[in-house]
This record gives sequence, C-alpha cells and structure tokens, in this order.
Amino acid sequence: MRKQTYLPAILFLLVALAHAQQTLTPLKVELVTRAVSKTPVLIAYDKGFYKKYGLDVKLWLPPGEFPGAIEMGGQKMDNPDISVDGGVPMVTAILANRGPKRLQIATTDCTIRFNIVGQKGMKNLEEIKGKRLGISNDGAMTGFIYRALGKRMGWVPRKDFTVVERAQRFDDLKAGKADAFIADDRYMAQAKAEGYPVLADTSTWKQPIAGNGVRVEWNWIKDPKNRDLAMRFLKATFEGMAIYYNNREDTLRVMAKYHGMTDRKLANSVYEEGLKMSRDMFPCVQGFKDMFTIGYPPEIQKYKPSDFYDESFVTELKKSGFIDNVYKTVK
Repeated sequence: MRKQTYLPAILFLLVALAHAQQTLTPLKVELVTRAVSKTPVLIAYDKGFYKKYGLDVKLWLPPGEFPGAIEMGGQKMDNPDISVDGGVPMVTAILANRGPKRLQIATTDCTIRFNIVGQKGMKNLEEIKGKRLGISNDGAMTGFIYRALGKRMGWVPRKDFTVVERAQRFDDLKAGKADAFIADDRYMAQAKAEGYPVLADTSTWKQPIAGNGVRVEWNWIKDPKNRDLAMRFLKATFEGMAIYYNNREDTLRVMAKYHGMTDRKLANSVYEEGLKMSRDMFPCVQGFKDMFTIGYPPEIQKYKPSDFYDESFVTELKKSGFIDNVYKTVK
C-alpha cells in the first residue's frame, strides 16, 4: 500500500523537475575580461546557481591567459543580454559612440585597488615623473587610475609622465615597454612573485571608481520581463559572491578551472586581492560622479551621472534582507 501511495508523488516530482528544466529562460552573458572581479559570476555558473533561479545562462569568456583555462569564447558574443565589466569603459564607449548605451545595476569594485608596479630598482611613486606608465587603454579602468594618479601627485598626464597603451601585462613590463605599469590582480601577483617593486597600492587611496559590475542596455531593462531576469541574475551572482567570501577552497577550485590558475601561491595572491571587492555590490555613484571632474572628454557633460547607473535593484535586495541572509547561509 505504501508503494502505491508514494509512487504517484514521486512521479509528480519527476515530472515537475523535468518541466522546470524545460522552462529555464535563456540569458546571454559576456565577461569582458577574466579578472578576479568576474569570479563570483563564474562561481555562480559553475555551481548551478543561475539554473536555481530559472536561467539558462550562455556564458562568453575572452581567451584564457593561463595554461589549462576553460575556453568558452570563439567569436565575441553578439548582443549579450548582460555584460560584466567596468563602469568606466562603459561610459567611455558611450562617449565615443561605440556599441549600445548601457547602465550599471551592481558593482563588485567601488574603489580603485590595482597596484602600480615599477621596474626593478625603482623605489617610490615619485620616480614615475618623466617616465612611461603602462596601461591597457585610455578608456579602461587603468585609464581612470592614471588620471587619479595625476590628480593625487599634481602631475599633468601625458606631460609629466608618458602614458603607454596596451602595456598592462607583466610580460609588457619585463619586455621594457614601460618603466612602470598599472597592474590588476593577475599581473600584480606575477610581478610580486618575481620581485618587482610595488610603488603604490592604490586601494589605500580610497578613491571611488565606477568599477566592474553588471551592465544592461537602457532599452532592454525597461521591459518588466527583463528586469525580472536581471534581478534573478543578481541573486545568483550574490550567491557566487558569498561563496567567494565564505569558501576559499571552492573559490580556488573555480579559479583553477576557469582561469587556469593552478599555482597555489599565485592563486592565493589573486584571491586576497578579490577580498577587496564590494560585498553589497551597490553601484558606485561617487565613482561615476568623479568621471565628470577628472579629465574625461567634454562630451560627458551631455549626460548626468545617474544616466549610467540604477541603484534600485541592489536597494531592493538589501531592504528585503536577501543580501545579509545570503552571506549567512551560502557556504
């Protein structure tokens, strides 16, 4: 009798699970780089959190920079629903009329935190004056940081020091393309491991920046259905961030799998930098405001800072208790 009683319930459960899998909503997501700030997304993807929230995420990654990294790229993704990258490059792309107009609904980095690393023999930041500073490109996060450096030191960029674009990797420094460079977490770890001097840890400056985050197109997010998809994406990403903060070993496993970071010392160094990420992921309002006063093209004055961010998503999650609860329960 008990078998007859339980059998229909089991069948119902199996049918319900199959139906749930069939009704996952497709969502195209691009990660513009493989910096540590993208790791919460990779954790959420790897652990099935997006599926938990009803999303069938198709993920695009740029080519790996370490041997063994998973490749999920090929040609760049066309028309992603969600783009994960910096607010600074997002704004500069809009000013240059490159690509769609986007805004940021969550941010993993709200203050600058890259290191400025010099050639061996350099001892302090003052030695950069009159020398070459390597960055990725003028519209990138490193473009904001060199402007912040100029403001902090009272220097005029490109006059008091030369800005060298496409010289943001540790190999570029070793090859002599620049006398110093603005190093993100990966290249900073490599440089420190080989004894190159850190001239400045910019996280000590407490300088706001419109850093890495979740970016959506202005028109796309106006659709209530897409707003719901974005909210579900954020919930899963918060669970990924909770794993990052609460479970080092699981995070290092994901970094080895998706970044190819199998060297434990290097991976731990990068992981430690990632602990500077914003736990609450509120869009960095002050970072966007500072772009209007730190030397960007005058075209930026056609906009206002609030054109580039929407705080309502994270505000809703915070008020509901979701964010506080996720850090307590997701291990």
